[in-house]
Amino acid sequence: MDMLAARIGILGCGSMGGAIARGVVASGVVAPGQVSVYDPARACTDPLGELGMNVVPSAEDLVAQATDALVIAVKPQILPDVVAPLASGLEGRLVVSIAAGVPLAALEDLLGASRVVRVMPNLPIQVRSGATAIACGTRATNEDAQLVKELFSALGSAHVMREDQLDAEGAVVSCGPAYVALFVDALTRAGVRAGLPAAACREMVEATMLGVAQSLIQSGEHPRSYMERVTSPGGTTAAALLEMEPLVMEAAYNAVDAALERTAELAEGR
Repeated sequence: MDMLAARIGILGCGSMGGAIARGVVASGVVAPGQVSVYDPARACTDPLGELGMNVVPSAEDLVAQATDALVIAVKPQILPDVVAPLASGLEGRLVVSIAAGVPLAALEDLLGASRVVRVMPNLPIQVRSGATAIACGTRATNEDAQLVKELFSALGSAHVMREDQLDAEGAVVSCGPAYVALFVDALTRAGVRAGLPAAACREMVEATMLGVAQSLIQSGEHPRSYMERVTSPGGTTAAALLEMEPLVMEAAYNAVDAALERTAELAEGR
């Protein structure tokens, strides 16, 4: 991936903000010296400084930096209080929010004349194998969208879409790591119940999940086709899928509906 000339600021360096900072540098898309970071917890920013990033002493100092994009990576519940005092210094600037449930309209009201882009990444960006949805506000340009896409493509898969699609992506993909982890845990527990040693069972389930994911990505094969290849007529896998599929499908639909309902509540400030 080609290195960008862009200078990036990151406000909030917890699990997601820190992962973004580390990922864009590790990928080579930006040099460490092109990234400036601030978080009130020095335990979050000191390791980034050791990687060559610029650790600034305050949010105001971060805004004062001549960054091409400022990533706001704070919890949605505190975002208004954090950003409101900074809004005047961000006029005309590109601001990227990762706050779940905070819609573009609310961000634009809060940030005045800023060019706002909303993104929804998921936790596997920590290993640069994540997925990010990108939705642009009314003042964001095509160039803004391209810059944000290039940054987050360094962390995995990134796609520009409508905001309503971004909310659906959040319910499916951003929540997805927890769904997958739950399934790994459930299969492990089922294996232990059937007599397998717990540690060995979990290791084998995790290796299987990784192998399936890599196989699907490398081949581009449809999951249904992959299932058919490992399912013999009248065999054990066929019997297992007969029990599992309707329950998993219902659970997936219900989970996404619940996540979308909570997203709507967060957008209303509840």
